[in-house]
This record gives sequence, structure tokens and C-alpha cells, in this order.
Amino acid sequence: MQIDVVTIFPGILEGPFKESMIKRAVDQGFVEINLVDLRDYTHDHHRQVDDYPYGGGYGMVLKPEPLFEAVEDLKTRSGSKDTWVILLTPQGDRFEQRRARELAEKSHLILICGRYEGVDERVRRSLVDVEISIGDFVLTGGELAAAVLVDSVIRLLPGFLAEQALADESFTESLLEYPHYTRPSVYREMEVPSVLLSGNHGEISRWRRKQSLKRTLERRPDLLEKADLAPEDEEYLQELKKQQS
Repeated sequence: MQIDVVTIFPGILEGPFKESMIKRAVDQGFVEINLVDLRDYTHDHHRQVDDYPYGGGYGMVLKPEPLFEAVEDLKTRSGSKDTWVILLTPQGDRFEQRRARELAEKSHLILICGRYEGVDERVRRSLVDVEISIGDFVLTGGELAAAVLVDSVIRLLPGFLAEQALADESFTESLLEYPHYTRPSVYREMEVPSVLLSGNHGEISRWRRKQSLKRTLERRPDLLEKADLAPEDEEYLQELKKQQS
């Protein structure tokens, strides 16, 4: 996969992309990440990428010319027929695991990091394939949102992580993940559940499933509407709901 991140502050992303799992994915050839300075696509002495909005109002707006030229150039260089252009903006669709899986199947992503009051509306209408938000809050720019998206997508690239490592994670089955424990078995009088020390993998699997259901019901009950639940799962949830009432 190739990921191009278009930004006027590439330095913000240099650190995150040179550490941990993202660095490993780059080093192992699973992904190529390019930080693209939008100012390189300007043609004036001041390298201006923004201007005042027509009609007045507070703040500045990213101009269409450099964004169109940047995206068109990146598409040409890539040569990919499977490019998605993504605008990071608070007005976009809320980013979820299903979207991360969808993006992980693409060969080329171009991420546009919004700034100031946003981008010229012609960029939204004619250049962008999808607008994405990482939550109902506002950041000073789209760079941190881009880092979140890249991290989420890269770990899903085929062959990068073991399938089993991904299978039990939160949101994989529209459920939150079960709790984890490690050594020591007793710490400050807090004990690890005995079932996890039993060696009985069937019992451990059933305990984890119930814990996942319980945690989802308590913290994100909305996810249960999309979950693929077996009859015994439904029965267990009904028991939990009776206990709560």
C-alpha cells in the first residue's frame, strides 16, 4: 500500500510514523508513507495555501489550486487505479473499524489534512472520495486524525499481523474485547480469575465470550444491535439485564 499525506505541517507526523508498528510496517515493505508538503504545489513567492473566505467571516480557507494539483500529481505518480482521496474533517463520517478494514484493501490512499476553517467546497465536491472524522470534536488540523487512521489501517494489512491477533479485538465482531491479565497471579490482594489459571481452554473461551458480552452491554450497548449473537449469547445478555433492573 502507498499512503500520501497532504499537509502544510509535515513535521507533526514525522515522529509518529518513525516509531513502533508503523515503522515496522514501512521497514518490512507493507506500506510506503509519503508526507507531502502542500506548499510545494504553490506558484507564488509566499507559497500561499490559504485565503480569506468569500462572503466574509472569521478565519482562512485552504485554496483549491494547490490541493487539486497535489492530488492529481500524486495519482499520476502512483499509477494506481485503486486510489481513494480522503479528507480529514469534523464533518466527515465517523471512523469505525469497518471503514479501516475497507481502506486496508486499497492500494493507494491520499489523505488531505484540513486546516483553519476547512477547504474550498470545490475540493469536497470534485476531488474527495470520502470525508472522515475520528470523533465529535474539533482539532486544530487533520494531521493527528491522519495518524490515527494510518495506524488503524496499517495493522489490518494482509500478512502484517497474525490473523488470530486481530480476531479477538474490540469491534471485530461488534463487541468489546474481554479483560486481560498477566503475572503475578495475585497483586495487592487482587487475584486473576481462577478460570484463566485452569488450563481448560474450553472454559476459558466461554468465560472470555461472556466477559466480552458483559463489557459491551455495560459500555457500548449500541454495538449489540450489529453483533452476530448465538442463542446462548442472547440468553446470557437477558440474565445480565435482569440483574441490572
